[in-house]
Amino acid sequence: MNLTSPAFGHDSAIPKVHTCDGDDRSPALKWSDLPPGTKSIALIVDDPDAPDPAAPKMTWVHWVLYNLPPNSTGLAEGVKPGALPSGTREGLNDWKRTGYGGPCPPIGRHRYFFKLYALDAMLPDLDRPTKAKLEKAMEGHVIAQTTLMGTYQRTKR
Repeated sequence: MNLTSPAFGHDSAIPKVHTCDGDDRSPALKWSDLPPGTKSIALIVDDPDAPDPAAPKMTWVHWVLYNLPPNSTGLAEGVKPGALPSGTREGLNDWKRTGYGGPCPPIGRHRYFFKLYALDAMLPDLDRPTKAKLEKAMEGHVIAQTTLMGTYQRTKR
């Protein structure tokens, strides 16, 4: 299974346009080579370096999507809820809202993990789940996963 973005490469800087310092638009994502038996896809974007990479205390969740159809091949840049693939459900990020929330680290260079999961089932409507609730629902259903990691550090103003 492969996950890429035309906006940034694995282990490279996420462009400012996709952060709170820019337009806070989600980057375009492309995936391929889902395993046979994939019935749905989930995407979780998080930052394990919050608030300070030198002394991380939590993982900050930026985006939660699930029940993406297995025939989907990616997401457009700045995708809005109405433009998500048919059947896709949204979960809550750590700003307590649905949708993408871009990198906005208070200090240091943070890592942002775009984690794609191939599942052997469609999940029930979880009513805007947190990452933890989605991960619990995915238990026993993940048949493959892949990760794209980008970094971001704010410049001093």
